[in-house]
Amino acid sequence: MSFVHRPPSTRPASSRPATAMSRPDTGRPQTAASSRNDGRFIVAVLEGRGVGREVGIAAFDKDTGRVALLQLADCPTYVKTLHQMHLHNPSMILVPDTFLSINDLSLPSGANRSQTTSMLVQCMTDEFEGVPIEPVMRKYWNENAGLEFVNQLTVDDDERAATLVAVSNKYYALSAASALFKHSELRLNTRFAASSLLIRYLQVEGTMLVDSDSARNLELVGNMSARKSAHSLFGLLNHTYTPMGARLLRVNILAPITVKTALEARLDVVEELIQSEDRFGEMKNALKPFNKLDLDKLISSLASCEVREISSAKTASARVAQMLNLRNIVQSLPRLAKALQGSRSQLLQIILEMISDDRLDKIAELVGNSLNDEAVPAKGGLNGVNARVYAVRANFNRLLDVARETYKENVGDIYALRNRLSEELDLPLTLVYRDADAGFVFALKKSDLEDAGGELPRGFIDVTAQKGRMVFSSIELKKRNARMKDALDESLILSNKIIADLTDEIVVDIGALYKASEAVALLDVLWSFAHASIIRSYVRPEFTGTLAIKAGRHPVLETIQAAGAMVPNDVYCCEASSFQLIQGPNMSGKSTYLKQIALLTVMAMCGCFVPAEYGSFRIHDALLTRLSNDDDLEKNLSTFANEMASTAMILGLAAADSLVLIDEVGRGTSVREGVAISHAIAEELIRLKSYVFFATHFGELATTLSRQPSVINLHLSVQKSRATASKFGLTFHYKIIDGAPDSLDHYGLDLAGLADLPAPVISEARRVAEILTDQEERDQRQSRTSKLAIRRKALLRLRTQLGQALDHSTLPDEELAAYLARFQKDIMAVLQDTM
Repeated sequence: MSFVHRPPSTRPASSRPATAMSRPDTGRPQTAASSRNDGRFIVAVLEGRGVGREVGIAAFDKDTGRVALLQLADCPTYVKTLHQMHLHNPSMILVPDTFLSINDLSLPSGANRSQTTSMLVQCMTDEFEGVPIEPVMRKYWNENAGLEFVNQLTVDDDERAATLVAVSNKYYALSAASALFKHSELRLNTRFAASSLLIRYLQVEGTMLVDSDSARNLELVGNMSARKSAHSLFGLLNHTYTPMGARLLRVNILAPITVKTALEARLDVVEELIQSEDRFGEMKNALKPFNKLDLDKLISSLASCEVREISSAKTASARVAQMLNLRNIVQSLPRLAKALQGSRSQLLQIILEMISDDRLDKIAELVGNSLNDEAVPAKGGLNGVNARVYAVRANFNRLLDVARETYKENVGDIYALRNRLSEELDLPLTLVYRDADAGFVFALKKSDLEDAGGELPRGFIDVTAQKGRMVFSSIELKKRNARMKDALDESLILSNKIIADLTDEIVVDIGALYKASEAVALLDVLWSFAHASIIRSYVRPEFTGTLAIKAGRHPVLETIQAAGAMVPNDVYCCEASSFQLIQGPNMSGKSTYLKQIALLTVMAMCGCFVPAEYGSFRIHDALLTRLSNDDDLEKNLSTFANEMASTAMILGLAAADSLVLIDEVGRGTSVREGVAISHAIAEELIRLKSYVFFATHFGELATTLSRQPSVINLHLSVQKSRATASKFGLTFHYKIIDGAPDSLDHYGLDLAGLADLPAPVISEARRVAEILTDQEERDQRQSRTSKLAIRRKALLRLRTQLGQALDHSTLPDEELAAYLARFQKDIMAVLQDTM
């Protein structure tokens, strides 16, 4: 096997100007990643010091050996960088040693830091609590060395040239790659064979940005209440068989696709699987042999080796087991290919080509010629040991044949000892092989021991009681175990030498394995989408310029509630109604409605069907939300400070194609200031022309924003009834209704009555509230701008409807003419009423 040697660094360490930035007092809100660390990636991050804040990232999956490179321009809060790092769950973060002082390594998250620690490092420390940040010497962050690494290590496939061209001028990404591979050599004791790694340059533009706060609050990949709970979007859609498929699904949910052709291709596959029961079943049966087999991890084990060779029976055993798993995978691919033959979907045809590569047949032949057909991988115990010992075919190596014969005789001696002792002691002894002890122990049922007098004969040692049995050993058994272990180790080490030669031949065609892994992962995800869509009766979404959902359902909530209890809701948002102001009492369903819109959008942009009667979606470049009302004690941030920090992030990132969901902003300060700042935020979002759903308790916003033609008022239906001892007089229908809500005689006071506030307090509160309400209604009736606002809205609706009819209408000419005539009549009526 050939190894790649690290080229010497030629770029001086001082070529990049060192800086030191202090962090503002208001930090980013803490996210879900702060509370857990289940990462797999080692992520190297390098930041430029220009105004544009260029950041280069190199992420190495230590389980699968895949490497992702990217470079992006970020904002002062590093939202985009942190988003990409969440997609590549870090277990360790590498930064230049000039980015932080040694003293900072021991400081807890949120502690005051010296001027020598960069702001980016502080953001990463706060965001990924518990993930170690390790400094790497600045001389190893070298662009030329990084390019040489990429050039030598990138697998020789169809995308190699494109990858090299894409990274050729990305200084920060290449420098991060240099540090990453040098760290792999020095700290992980790992080198990689030439042309053996799947290195890709990722284009950030092809996915929707979902900031980490939104991912947490929407419970995209994890439940906020219980980490192990499956009540999340990932838990709902994850019916995958393979670890590769589960990883791809997670990435797709956190970074949905924004390329319409790719989405339509995925939806075509899901639709074909739903409509063809036979193909759905055949694909399911073909995916089952891959259950829990991680092809990415196997490829990584083939591509890597130790810088300092450490030959041991343990590593040899793992290598042999990996080769057995690889044989099972390559032998199962033809069945999967057969299940895809005759597919209508173009994407399935592409997947079929990827797993029908001639190089895969060559690998299958190589592995089949070297390994026994009868040897199948087993999880543990004696069967697992025997599978590894006899994995290699006979007559490959005479010494191996002798070692295996010795191992077989030693195992026979151990069973002979058991038989002799059982006969002499008149006890039904059994043998148990324990991987932890690398040998056999005796076992005896407690009931059999009680029948024999209740005590073990003398001569047995290491006696332990287990459920229903006694486990023990003897000096003679330990001696025979030692001889058996020597023969076992020798067999595995000799087998590993043959496996190493076989690996050298396989690595030549490792690109075919990477393609097959990608194909199986994508197929697994699409089958999972089809499965979820069938059991929940989802429908295929469309992608237009309009967000229109008929009878949409919250996908996670409907799995929890009883059948028929879920209340479906409609959504309609276009350029003429891009800002939707949603009002309603507490507990009426505003937050659920907002989350439902977000989850259905994410599902559609992953290529999955959605829970609705009809769904039309706009392709958004970002999903930005402010959904929680929490203090952050660690950062000394109040609810209002948290609101403002997250809202500032939204205003900094929002654009015309963004989807923005805001729930109750401004409630952390006084009512007057809350209304004022909510109005100002709304005005800015309207100017940006984002699609915005703005839930609020501030009824004044319906008045202050009325002059804006794109503002639509909605509310959640609530019915007032007579209060009784068991009911406080409000019935929640959880149904979205057009228009501002009617007066409910101050529902908040009715809810306050449930807390047993004194009757005089509630009575006085009601008197003051009625006075303020009457004054507000008088001011609104005297407004001279209401008619002008209505006309503006009508004209904006006219422009939008005519544009949609031109771009998306499929109606026959006569029906289209009738539709336009009705629309003209309605617009004329509105204009005449407001003259």
